[in-house]
Amino acid sequence: MLRALGVLVVLVILGCTVAYVVAGRGASPALTINKPERAVGQTGTLDVSATAPNANFTALTIALEQNGKTIPLYSNGAAQQAEVTRVDRNQLRISRPIGKQNLPELQSGPARIVVTATRPSFLNLRQLTSSATKDFQVRLERPRIAIVSTHHYVNHGGAEMVVYRATPADVQSGVRVGNVEYPGFPLSVQGAAAPGTSAAFFALLWDQDLNTPIAAFARDEAGNESKATFVDNAFEKPQRKSRIELDDKFLNRVVPEIAEHAPELKMAPPSEGSDMLPPFLKENGELRRINADEIAALAKKTSPTRLWEGPFVQLGNSKVEASFADHRTYFYKGKEVDRQVHLGFDLAVTEHVPVVAANAGVVVNADWLGIYGNCVIIDHGMGVQSLYGHLMSFDVKVGDKVTRGQQIGRSDSTGLAGGDHLHFTMLVGGRMVNPVEWWDPHWVADRVDRKLREAGVQ
Repeated sequence: MLRALGVLVVLVILGCTVAYVVAGRGASPALTINKPERAVGQTGTLDVSATAPNANFTALTIALEQNGKTIPLYSNGAAQQAEVTRVDRNQLRISRPIGKQNLPELQSGPARIVVTATRPSFLNLRQLTSSATKDFQVRLERPRIAIVSTHHYVNHGGAEMVVYRATPADVQSGVRVGNVEYPGFPLSVQGAAAPGTSAAFFALLWDQDLNTPIAAFARDEAGNESKATFVDNAFEKPQRKSRIELDDKFLNRVVPEIAEHAPELKMAPPSEGSDMLPPFLKENGELRRINADEIAALAKKTSPTRLWEGPFVQLGNSKVEASFADHRTYFYKGKEVDRQVHLGFDLAVTEHVPVVAANAGVVVNADWLGIYGNCVIIDHGMGVQSLYGHLMSFDVKVGDKVTRGQQIGRSDSTGLAGGDHLHFTMLVGGRMVNPVEWWDPHWVADRVDRKLREAGVQ
């Protein structure tokens, strides 16, 4: 009897030991500190993900440590300001504001988020604990920005450039026009005398109000921002209106070819003899907007340094058939069917004339581009680019360096074109602006060269 009892005791002890060991082999809670990332300022956000079976936590605490002090941010056993969201069966997401506005104790300098979580394991025999930390900076002072250049005048639909000085050196800076931001580019790498000096090209777009706010800005990674206004005046420019008559011959020629190159429209190329007007309207409207987004995305490929000099060249001996910000009303069989705005110059000479680079740069597009047909886009650096549409052929490829006046292709009527011509426009930050200024040597000398020279760029 005693022997049997002894065996039973041994088995119980062994079973408990095994259960205890098994309980200890469970997965500890998984913790991820999503935010803050690198810095917080007057405002900031805490975002933590915590995962455990059935989201069952014995304890879950989050604290901010700075200068030897601990600031409690969350505890699952106490009332707090944090918002807790059940993401799925096993995961919780905890978020709350942690900027200076919500935590007056914060001071400029390094800080740390500390998360600790405990969950019960097998049969509640053991508690499994894990922790996570993340270091970040508290930045409470706004950056500084000062305008360096003088005499800033912008035409409606046109461009301008400003030189400014922003500190500290790691801030993001540029010019904001309404809700559109144009990045600045450091001039120190281009020979500027003073460190922290940058330049930004920007535009007052054709569809923005003449009184749209324009300001240079400097913003740090904590969201602290300073602004400086500088534009002396903005001038209205007349925008032409024109009437475009559509006929079946034109529609039958352009619509099927464009449709074959436009899978993004999710429509089958129309068959011969079908009604071409509906697909034309889709190409003239939806595809035009898609192409504008594709062109804007190419601005990210710009060089941080200026690649060009002097005025841009217009297609030689060309006749202007359409100008910038031409408000077009389209008619078919006597009825108005569409309205669009033409954002470039249509330049015609004869058929298949050589088309040259308007200035030096690097080719960032040499391919079919929707309504522009065969299209070349050249990057000239610092957010400035030029576009050449409706080409017959390419004499360059992406990545090629080109010089002012170098042949890049030949004119044609590919894309949405009524006849052989070059569609030319300038781009600033990926947005179309009036090319007339860039063709003007006096404008380039005063609005660009003078300001860079005064900033110490040789």
